Amino acid sequence: MEYEAVIGLETHVQLKTRSKMWCGCANAFGAEPNTNVCPICLGFPGVLPVANEEALRLTILAGLLLNCDIPPSAKFDRKNYFYPDVPKNYQITQYDGPSARRGRVDFEFDGAVRRVRLTRAHLEEDVGKNFHFERNSGVDFNRAGVPLLEIVSEPDITGADMAYEYLTALKDILIHGGVSDCDMEKGMVRCDVNVSVRPKGSAELGAKIEIKNMNSFSGVRRALEYEVPRQIAVLKAGGALSQSTRRWDDAAGVTGEMRSKEHAHDYRYFPEPDLMPFSPTEKWLEAVSARVVELPLARKQRFMRDYQLPAGDAEVFKNEVALGDYFEPLAKKSSNPKAVANWVINNLRAKMSGAAENGTLMTFADLKFQSGAILELIGLIEAKTISSSAAQAVFAETFESGRSPGAIVQERGLAQVSDSAAIEKLCDQVVASHPGPANDFRSGKAAALNFLKGQVMKLSKGKANPAVVGAILEQKLKRP
Repeated sequence: MEYEAVIGLETHVQLKTRSKMWCGCANAFGAEPNTNVCPICLGFPGVLPVANEEALRLTILAGLLLNCDIPPSAKFDRKNYFYPDVPKNYQITQYDGPSARRGRVDFEFDGAVRRVRLTRAHLEEDVGKNFHFERNSGVDFNRAGVPLLEIVSEPDITGADMAYEYLTALKDILIHGGVSDCDMEKGMVRCDVNVSVRPKGSAELGAKIEIKNMNSFSGVRRALEYEVPRQIAVLKAGGALSQSTRRWDDAAGVTGEMRSKEHAHDYRYFPEPDLMPFSPTEKWLEAVSARVVELPLARKQRFMRDYQLPAGDAEVFKNEVALGDYFEPLAKKSSNPKAVANWVINNLRAKMSGAAENGTLMTFADLKFQSGAILELIGLIEAKTISSSAAQAVFAETFESGRSPGAIVQERGLAQVSDSAAIEKLCDQVVASHPGPANDFRSGKAAALNFLKGQVMKLSKGKANPAVVGAILEQKLKRP
């Protein structure tokens, strides 16, 4: 019997705010342990939470970016559990009244655009972080109370690679939208996996097994690559699977059981008595909606459609938003957007990267030349005023000095020679000086022509039009 995996993901993302969710403590990574804390985020008796409005805005913004329905009202609840990293012994979250429902993420996978539906996106607070030493353990509460968005998918994912691509697409959306920096090295994104297996073609779900708190997308992929075959092996051996929670051991590459059968009623959810339901006004929602940006996949598809770019170029402009924003106004003015893309990606980006490697961080505002210089340079090439190799030298000087390509070409005498009579004289000299390669070409060795063309270009000091040189040489060498 063949089996198939059914996978849903719960992704926890720290929101891009300066302060925590319920207090004024800094939302900052890297501080000394337990220094960004106060009576509110430490759960002292008698303190009251006050909602961070920017966190509320970012939650709704994320919901809009993820194509969610935004309900007219959302409420906060207490999720009660007793762990050492939860100072209040409960977590303020959203249970049955989330801020966003029924969304979707579209992304490219396996040669097609795939869709994963979202159940909800709700706002909650993060917990502290446990540290285990040789003889004792400690808790750093700096992270406790940081605003956290939990994005819950439907079980639409069918394998480890698809899960990885979904998470990557989700991260790109949130970064581009300014919702989160999604820096995984700083713990800003963590993921829980719900996975089951069932006979292929069956509509009934198998026993759900949750794998907790993975802090890398590659870890999610590796965990699924281990867990799905493990579950299938149990069933094929005649065993049974039951709902449980497992932990991923990244070093060993295995999952291990933590506890069995965990349900919502185990947490004793009840409404948060210190916070009113959140009912945004139309004016407030309009202000948040104004912050919505074009989604990465939509941007890639638009660049391919509007500027006839290949997928590789559009992918670059999707991932590097500032580079794409620099390219687009030029492409709108050009009859050859592909040429513009080549110069922006292969030349401008390379020069800026080189400057960064030398310790000079550059933005597009730091460029010494006007963006129209790239169009001018392309025009010189298309008019055959300069060769492609000369254009490289011209661009390098434009980048360093800010001077226009036309001025550089005129000053350095780089204009290409296309005068057939002048080039023919040079071709005659080369053929006379190199009878061997000339005869090789006549006898069918096509590569010999490149040598002869190179000699003509050398005589002309690079100024001869290579296309004219090739045509004249071929004409001469084919004569009886």
